[in-house]
Amino acid sequence: MNLKTIWAHLPEWGKAFLPAIGILLTLHLFILRWVTVRSTSMYATLYPGDLLGVERWPVWTGFNAGDIIVFRDPVQDDRAKSDRQLLVKRIAGMPGDVLELRDGELYINGQPVAAPPLSTSRWTVRLKAGQEAGGVLRALGLPPGFVLSGRSLIDLPLNEQLADELRKRPEVAAVSRHGQEVGSPAHIFPFSPNFKWNNDDYGPVRVPGEGDTVGITPFTLPLYDRIISRYEHNTVEVSGGDLLINGQPATRYIIKQDYYFVLGDSRASSSDSRYWGFVPSDQVVGRAGFVLLNARSVRGQTSKGRSLIAL
Repeated sequence: MNLKTIWAHLPEWGKAFLPAIGILLTLHLFILRWVTVRSTSMYATLYPGDLLGVERWPVWTGFNAGDIIVFRDPVQDDRAKSDRQLLVKRIAGMPGDVLELRDGELYINGQPVAAPPLSTSRWTVRLKAGQEAGGVLRALGLPPGFVLSGRSLIDLPLNEQLADELRKRPEVAAVSRHGQEVGSPAHIFPFSPNFKWNNDDYGPVRVPGEGDTVGITPFTLPLYDRIISRYEHNTVEVSGGDLLINGQPATRYIIKQDYYFVLGDSRASSSDSRYWGFVPSDQVVGRAGFVLLNARSVRGQTSKGRSLIAL
């Protein structure tokens, strides 16, 4: 039985249903899909519970610095693509860019880059005696579990505007900004004592791009090891003091695809490229183009769906 015969025997509802499914699949794969924000890493640009419209076509047409992208968690690359968590961050460094954070300020190719307008940093809020954080969290659009109950000193992602709003609340005694981070914690990428970086003082580091030739030495290997072995599927080993890639001694490696360096707008609450490195271009799902359903509206607070492209 050929396709034409099968189609002729389908009921009318089936003939209408199959094209509709085809259109939906095409939209999902090539044009638009939806994701829900789960974390506070993009606060207050995005709120937990926001429903995002993710534009698929930039995967083929290209992204720009400052775009908010949705991508598969690079650390979960031992799982099937469909099983990996989707993350939402902002592109800070494009392929070929030299990125640096100095005292929490972003520099690209030596030039300062203004922080996104709604971005936040870490602040400490002191509550008055006997007060709980629930009202403060609701006012900020943060989930109830963001702060443990019974705490009088709480760390929150705020900016100047949000801090001023909290100072007016009756349960708040004081609001103060955290100082810059010091030291070089071991959990910062690339996890090497040769790179004495932290959340606020990071780099300079060059974001790899397709066709780049990078030198491979004991000093630089921590930057590129995951790219070579996990993202681009080569074997890396040391034998007799030599570094071997696919069994051959190597002092250089040619990057096979573009990579991005991403940051959360709430940098103090964001697990991003500072913690696990570069995002492979083949793991990017699309660009967050607009908020269809805003979590604050659902909670009864004044807020509207909005475009994200101009941020």
